[in-house]
Amino acid sequence: MLRMKQQPKLTLSDEELQLVNNAGWILTKHTITGKVYELFGHLAEEYKTVVEKENLPLAVVQSSPKISKGENYLLLPYVMLDYPRCFGGENIFAVRTMFWWGNFFSITLQLSGGYKKMFEENLVTGYDQLKQHGFYVCNNEDAWQHHFEKENYISLDQLTKEELQQVVLQKEFIKLAVKFPLNYWSKIAEMFPEKFSLLMQLLKT
Repeated sequence: MLRMKQQPKLTLSDEELQLVNNAGWILTKHTITGKVYELFGHLAEEYKTVVEKENLPLAVVQSSPKISKGENYLLLPYVMLDYPRCFGGENIFAVRTMFWWGNFFSITLQLSGGYKKMFEENLVTGYDQLKQHGFYVCNNEDAWQHHFEKENYISLDQLTKEELQQVVLQKEFIKLAVKFPLNYWSKIAEMFPEKFSLLMQLLKT
């Protein structure tokens, strides 16, 4: 006699049942994501005016902005603006502006290869300004993690200039980042350009 396979009991909690019957929160999510895209589009134009004024490598100046989104960075949706963006194998020069659902806004400078060698001294020299503006430095071996837990980033408040220099010189890549709470939404259009301009000014040769 064939035995029927027992069906799994996929029950929903009361909260899950409420959500599955409510299309409104999904539509609101789409609306918010659209507003982030619009915000990042405006930021890209502001960033471009800054980049064109600084003495930066031609490949950096000529790069074009890219806005992308995903649903699953550590299980949560995100939107990213990459500009400038030069991803050439080991040689990376990128500024990543990020909205991460339920967590934060952030802006990150990532350098590796020839770009790292070109600018690492500038960043160490800019220690005081970076610290004053609330920046963190990546202490992870994985360059593609974006959260701010202690295994990924350490605040410059916790490092001396000499310790920052040690991190910068020893690692194959540099990542410097600053984050803002999502409830800064109304101020973020002004705060991002300020941090971006600081980074570009530190890098000018």
